Amino acid sequence: MNILIPIQRNEVAPRFDLSSEIVIAEIRRGDKSISDPRILLLPRTSGDELCSLIVKENVSCVVCGGIEEAHFEYLLWKKVTVYDGVIGPYGEALEWVLDNRLRSGQILPGASLRK
Repeated sequence: MNILIPIQRNEVAPRFDLSSEIVIAEIRRGDKSISDPRILLLPRTSGDELCSLIVKENVSCVVCGGIEEAHFEYLLWKKVTVYDGVIGPYGEALEWVLDNRLRSGQILPGASLRK
C-alpha cells in the first residue's frame, strides 16, 4: 500500500492543496514495515495536480490536514482512503497507519503546540 502525506517541515501540512512538499512511502503489511519514504518537492501548490499525482503513483492512502470537499470526494471516488484533520509529525502518522490506529481528526502525541 502506498501512502502519501503533504508535509511542512517534519509535520503533516495543515492544508492539502497548499503544500509543495510531499512524502510517499510503501507500507508492507506482511512484515509490518515501511519502505524508505521518498520526499518530493512539487513545482507549485495545486490540489488538482496533487490528486493527479496520487492516481499516477497508485497511492491508496492519504494523510493530510485540511482538504477541500471536492478533492476529498474525488479521492474517495478513486478508492483512496483519506485521513484528514491529522496534526503531528509525518513519521508518527506513518507508524499509526501501519498499526491501523490513525483516524481522521487525530492529534498525534508528537504534535507541537504553537501559541
